[in-house]
Parts: sequence; C-alpha cells; structure tokens
Amino acid sequence: MPRAAAKACLTPPGLPSPGLRTHSDAAQSACRLTRRHLLGRLLGGLALPPLLASAGGLALGGGQPAAAQDLRYFRIGTGTTAGTYFPIGGLIANAISNPPGSRPCAKGGSCGIPGLIVVAQASNGSVDNVEMLRAGTVEAGFAQADVAFWAYSGTGSFTGKRPFAELRSLGMLYAEAIQIVVRSDGFIDRMADLKGRSISLGEEGSGTLVEARLILDAYGLSETTITPHYLKPGMAADRLAKGELDGFFMVGGYPVSAVADVAARVPIRLVPLDGEPAARLLRTQRFYIEDEIPANAYPGSAPTPTLSLGAELLTRADRDPDLIHGIVRALWHENTRRVLADGHPQGRNFDPARAVANVSVPLHPGAERYYREVGLLGNAANEENRAPAPPPETGAGTGDKAARDKPAGEKTAR
Repeated sequence: MPRAAAKACLTPPGLPSPGLRTHSDAAQSACRLTRRHLLGRLLGGLALPPLLASAGGLALGGGQPAAAQDLRYFRIGTGTTAGTYFPIGGLIANAISNPPGSRPCAKGGSCGIPGLIVVAQASNGSVDNVEMLRAGTVEAGFAQADVAFWAYSGTGSFTGKRPFAELRSLGMLYAEAIQIVVRSDGFIDRMADLKGRSISLGEEGSGTLVEARLILDAYGLSETTITPHYLKPGMAADRLAKGELDGFFMVGGYPVSAVADVAARVPIRLVPLDGEPAARLLRTQRFYIEDEIPANAYPGSAPTPTLSLGAELLTRADRDPDLIHGIVRALWHENTRRVLADGHPQGRNFDPARAVANVSVPLHPGAERYYREVGLLGNAANEENRAPAPPPETGAGTGDKAARDKPAGEKTAR
C-alpha cells in the first residue's frame, strides 16, 4: 500500500518551478527512477515536452514497463503545505503515477497511464493555480468552485481580466469548509466579535482570501473594521498560538493540518457561520453549501455550522483528451480511492457520483468521455453556468450585495 504522504523529490529538469516545493508522486520508486535512470539523459540535453504530447494508445493499468523515452511528467498546482490541497495532491500524484517498474494495477498498484509521473506542486492556492494554468506552467490545479467560475467568466474577483474560456474541469473532488479559527480564551463567539480584532484573511493568491472577504461583507464587516493580515495558514496558526493574532480564516477539507497543529498547542474555537447572513449567502452564491464541522474535528472543538464549496481539479481545454481520460479513470479507480481514504480524512469523501454535480466550468472532453462511459454524467454537468454574486470590493462592508437568487443549498454529505 502506498504511503499517505510520499517523500519530496526535486521537480525534474524541464519542469520549471523555481522556489516552489514539490510532493513526490510515485513515492521512492519515482525518486529512484529520476536519479538513476533519467539524470544522464536529462542532463545530456534531452528536452522533455511539457506533457502536451498525445497519450493515445496507452492503456490503463497494463503494468508494462515504459521505455525511458516514453516518460511524461504532469504537474498539479495544489496549495500551501499546511493546508489540504497539498497533502491531497500528493496522495493523488502518488496513486496515479505509473513509472517503469511499478506494481501492476491488478495487483493493487497504480492504474495510471504507463510512464506517467505526476508532481504535486505547492502554491498559494486556488487563484495562484488558476493563473499558473493560464500561463501553462502546470498541467492541472485545484481550485474552489467559485474561484474557477469567476476566472472562466471574467467576473467576481477576476473582473477586468480576460475570461479564461479555456479552463476545464476534471470533476469535483470533495467539499471544503470555511473555517474561522480563534482561541477559546479570546472572547470571540460569533462573527460580530471579530470587529477591531487582528485577523488573518489568507495570503494573496489564495481562495481563502476570496472567501474571507465575502464572509466579512455578509456579516457587516470589512478589512477596515478589523486589523487584517495576509498570512500563510502555518504562520497564522503559529501567531494565534503565541497570542499575536486573534484569529484566522482557512478554507479546506477538515482536519486542516494548520488548524490541527494550533489546536494541539492551545484550546481553540471555530466561529459559526449561521443566521440570516449565512442564509443570504446560500441564496446568492451558487456554489455555497450548508455544512457543519463535526464535534472533535479538532481536539475539543464543538459542532460548528458553516458553509462549504466544492474543490475541483482543473486543466486547460487544449490538454490531450486521451491523457485526461486516462488520468480521470485512474483517479476514480478503487485502488486510488483506497490510497486516498487511508491517507487523509477528506479522502474518504471522494465520490465519483458527485464529481459532475454542479461543476463550475465545462468538463474537459477527456473527463466527459470517462463520466459518460461509466454512466455518471448527469444533467447537472456541463449545463450553462449561472454567475454567482461577485465578491465585495475591498473594505465595502455593506453586507447587502445584490445578486441572483438560488435555492438554499442542502447540507453536504460527509
């Protein structure tokens, strides 16, 4: 059984990602493969294509060793190492990579395309991943559903930018919850208590910052009514534990490591998102779902009502359909789902039956072909998308942004 988190490897030559950490995708075998079998070739001037070549004719899970010249690398933009995207991305990369010498699919090994090595690359999160996809510096990336739709349509937080009409979805993976984390001894029990406090909203380029601004606005707050900070989750958690910060926003599938780490150091509380502001967000934000973080999701935490939204795996329309079909097929194979379930609590929530429900952008043709083949493509997939309300202007704080209505979301199944 592959480990829940693979050891880190350097990004292979020909895959530029200066200054960014990567997550190994085929565990030690991929690392050994890169060092022993590829170093001479790669340093000898062999240029690796950026995975845009066709994957036609490659069968899934055959277990046949691929020749060195057939190796392909596929980069997935994830998130910060203290969030959820990075460990989940590492598990996916580990499960669907299929370098030469891998255990065959039929014997519990990888069911990915032979010769494919997937690299989970750390990033700032959803917005950063979308921009890397736009620039072509990654082949796929995670993003929150609303961020993906705004990028696709040139609305919301992407107003003024060229619509990313080439953005495509491989499907929704799981629902991630909006979490506002405070110390239990900080006298913050509800959203109104954040006024005047020192709060981290997430770093620039993160989906957390996008959602934090929406939430503040809905509750009559803004960046001018709090003391805002824009920190990575790990740094925000450390400052909260030291008493240098009153709270921080985090969007992720619980338990998020940054929140779990601070909860192990000091007692924490999760601020509820409920009442009329939450109900209004459910009516006006297409991708929000009513949710509850269960008791003891973190040590000593109480059941907490909140809002969540889908985490999607995205790519570009010009990626080879056969390659994407093979990746999606490997993603939902029972071997991969077993690795995910064993490796992270959110891995147990991966459900192919929900993968195409309310996707934020059109499915990639390769992904659509897979979902049709297995009978999972419902009426909700690839339907014309209706825009959610744009996020508030920085510092607006009105709590009454006009938007189109939608039926209130159902509580997400966990």
